[in-house]
Amino acid sequence: MTTSAGLSGPRRGRVPRASYRCSECGWETAKWVGRCGECQAWGSVAETAAVPTGRASAGPVSAPAVPIGQVSVEESTFRPSGVPELDRVLGGGLVPGAALLMAGEPGVGKSTLLLEVAAQTARAGRRVLYVTGEESASQVRLRADRTDGVHDELYLAAETDLGAVLTHIEQTRPALLVLDSVQTVSAPGVDGVPGGVTQVKEVAAALVRVAKTRGITTVLVGHVTKDGTIAGPRVLEHLVDVVLHFEGERTSRFRMLRAMKNRYGPVDEVGCFDLGPDGITAVTDPSGLFVEHQLRQVPGTCVAVSMEGRRPVLAEVQALVTVSPAERPRRTTSGLDSSRVAMILAVLQQHCRIRTHQCDVFASTVGGARVHEPASDLAVAVALASSHLGTAPPGGVVAIGELGLAGELRTVRDLPLRIAEAARQGFRVALVPGGTERRPRRPEERRVDGMRVVEVPDLESCLRLLHLVAPERRDPPRGPRPLD
Repeated sequence: MTTSAGLSGPRRGRVPRASYRCSECGWETAKWVGRCGECQAWGSVAETAAVPTGRASAGPVSAPAVPIGQVSVEESTFRPSGVPELDRVLGGGLVPGAALLMAGEPGVGKSTLLLEVAAQTARAGRRVLYVTGEESASQVRLRADRTDGVHDELYLAAETDLGAVLTHIEQTRPALLVLDSVQTVSAPGVDGVPGGVTQVKEVAAALVRVAKTRGITTVLVGHVTKDGTIAGPRVLEHLVDVVLHFEGERTSRFRMLRAMKNRYGPVDEVGCFDLGPDGITAVTDPSGLFVEHQLRQVPGTCVAVSMEGRRPVLAEVQALVTVSPAERPRRTTSGLDSSRVAMILAVLQQHCRIRTHQCDVFASTVGGARVHEPASDLAVAVALASSHLGTAPPGGVVAIGELGLAGELRTVRDLPLRIAEAARQGFRVALVPGGTERRPRRPEERRVDGMRVVEVPDLESCLRLLHLVAPERRDPPRGPRPLD
């Protein structure tokens, strides 16, 4: 009986196999393909070096493990950045040794905001190193002159080589490092072009390692793709401690900063800024930017109260419903979720007899605000019904509530905060959903913060109070008196 020679001898080590990786998104495959299976890019898949696998063994440690109660937290305390809205989003300020990633569309104001943060940190007596890879040093100096950001403790360097950036860090020893942007810096000895997956990973890993070992707060600026996600490998978001998104409409000066990841604070906070010719300033009260007609009676308008993080913001919703000459009526939205507007139109037609299937519908917000929260459904419905009937709702009214497919109103979170903000802005009446434990069959009224708060069970009851029902359904309502 013959046996195989391979079975009788000692077991041989496993030979490492080569893999292929996309230089655009990092997708890996076992064989070469001409088109990436993830990002659909042509000619971006290349062979990577095979790494032999082996068993890991115990090695030296950097510091012995200690009980968690004996770990000092003094080195990780917040330091104010000088920009209150940024401190609000971060949870208190900048943390020494933290790595932050700020992403946003081109021209939204990322560099202007970070230059303001660098100037304020320098005025506080802490050294700052601002490294730019997209502009020259003279261009950044011109922006600093325009925004009054010139200071002796603010150092500026224009570099695109990782080794040169590390040398500047060694020489200046800053407390804050700003790199604009991480996609423009390349690491020597690493394959790939600047901005590729391998280069971005190596550059980010090296800067995060320096930030942790030297206690330097590091802010990296990142590019975004067409769909708004951060360009480069997903591991970039895992390497940093905080991920911030800076967003805003090009036609508006209003900008919003959101925290998508934060290891040191909340992730539901939002900072508001005003980008002007003299720089960027914090907006501590953004409600006034999105409300034009507070107490006047205008058909097709209603005010909603949405939550931006933990801050209530008032936004005016406008609607225009007109008879369409085309066979297929248009549905156009700006600042609102188009699918929710279509759902609200269906509920109005089914449960309130407001026929809009042959009308062009335009719905938008004032001032470039983005209202995608379900709590704004009631305000959108009131604006649509008001425009269709040509009747203006009473002045000084805010509408808060999520609309269900059966026409009922559902409760929303943080209702007391929304009512208090509306009362502070001078509104007199708030239409809110009924109670959660026992939904009332008819509208009920109470007084909160000096406002008349009316709890309504469904959309039809709300429109009756506002005199916004179809003529064939205008029977006398029961419950509180109608709103004048």
